[in-house]
Amino acid sequence: MSGHRLGARWRRRRPLRTRLALAATAAVALVAVGVCAAAFLVVRGALYRQLDLSLTQSARLAAQHNPDSGPETLSGECRFLAAPACAEVVPADPARDPEKPYLLPVDPAARAVAAGTQAPYYTAIVHEGHPARMLTTDYAKGRALQVALRADTVEDGIARAAWWLALTAAAGVLLAGLLGYWVARTGLAPVTRLTATAERIAATRDPRHRIELPPPGPGKGAEDEITRLAGSFNTMLGELEQSVTAQRRLVADASHELRTPLTALRTNAELLARGDRLTPGQRERASLALGRQLREVTGLVNDLIELARDEEPQLLVEQVRLVPLVEYCAGAARGHWPGVAFRVRVEPEAGAAVVAGVPARLSRLLGNLLDNAAKFSPAGAEVEVALALRGDGGTELTVRDHGPGIADSDLPYVFDRFYRAGAARALPGSGLGLAMARQIARAHEAELTAEAAPGGGAVFRLTFGEAG
Repeated sequence: MSGHRLGARWRRRRPLRTRLALAATAAVALVAVGVCAAAFLVVRGALYRQLDLSLTQSARLAAQHNPDSGPETLSGECRFLAAPACAEVVPADPARDPEKPYLLPVDPAARAVAAGTQAPYYTAIVHEGHPARMLTTDYAKGRALQVALRADTVEDGIARAAWWLALTAAAGVLLAGLLGYWVARTGLAPVTRLTATAERIAATRDPRHRIELPPPGPGKGAEDEITRLAGSFNTMLGELEQSVTAQRRLVADASHELRTPLTALRTNAELLARGDRLTPGQRERASLALGRQLREVTGLVNDLIELARDEEPQLLVEQVRLVPLVEYCAGAARGHWPGVAFRVRVEPEAGAAVVAGVPARLSRLLGNLLDNAAKFSPAGAEVEVALALRGDGGTELTVRDHGPGIADSDLPYVFDRFYRAGAARALPGSGLGLAMARQIARAHEAELTAEAAPGGGAVFRLTFGEAG
């Protein structure tokens, strides 16, 4: 158990590239060694089969030339394959052995072959200090024939084959190591770049870094998993960069926007602190200004908190009828802007329009649009609110004012946080109302756009999809 834990600890401490290289090397080396071992067995078997075939032919020739020989040595020249084989006849009964000793070793198995109780067999022997192979087969009734050939050439061939195959296996293992290293280096190159990029981001806290990906080209096929992982990491870095940039811009814009009201708050607070030097009218005006500025700062901070979340809170969604909601928001806007006329027009087909949403958030969206339209409307002008059904089954709400309109250069930025067109810089507001309206619209899967109205003014178009 301790050895297993040590091995697991060693594997965890090794880099992934090393472990992958070792795994690939081991796999290829195992295949190379297995193939060489199988080749050695095939070569060894082929050489021995050739020797056994020569022994069988020699035994057949000896039996043909000496069809009825008694126990004796038929041939004593035990050389190589091309030379005559050693041959002798062995009886089943040891009492019938000749006085002259046998040239080849005789064992009880040879007597059993002579007696017909055992099948012929091959034996590896040593003859006069040289390796040899002997065949013991049946010869005649009660006798067996033993034939032997020198096996030097076969043994040398097997030794040479073993040496060359061992050299081949060693070269295969070395090549497997090189290939394993190359595979690990090439296959994990995106992972290495990903790691280096992550380390640079952790060190510099700068998400602008990216992993270099191979350029897409014709005929390259589908990307592998590592490349897709690197691409996903780049996408994540892009999202992170956008989030960090938006956060920094929000902080910078908020600091800029809060500087003026906070300065005014401090001035009025310091003025009230010297209240004994002020007239009652001056103290009242300073108090009113201080209260108004506190409300503005409070509203600005609340808006900043909502926008900083960059998402809508998970509230209870219900089916909201748009006509009563629009009429309620228009009535509230009339109370806030008594000098502006708000006219609501609902097409008959849109009278029963319903959307899934949060009534309070939708009221905030419409209230921001109506406040924006009233802010830019001249005294006595009219803000037109229209509700209609679209041809695709969706619902469209438009808010039009008759103010100075939106310049083409300002259209791409009207929904940005703290953005104010040139005509709006002298007007009250924080520059967050339209940004918040678009955020609420996206949370309700609606689209909010702005455009210049024909004949002057601006039109804000809120489009809801088909009700589910």
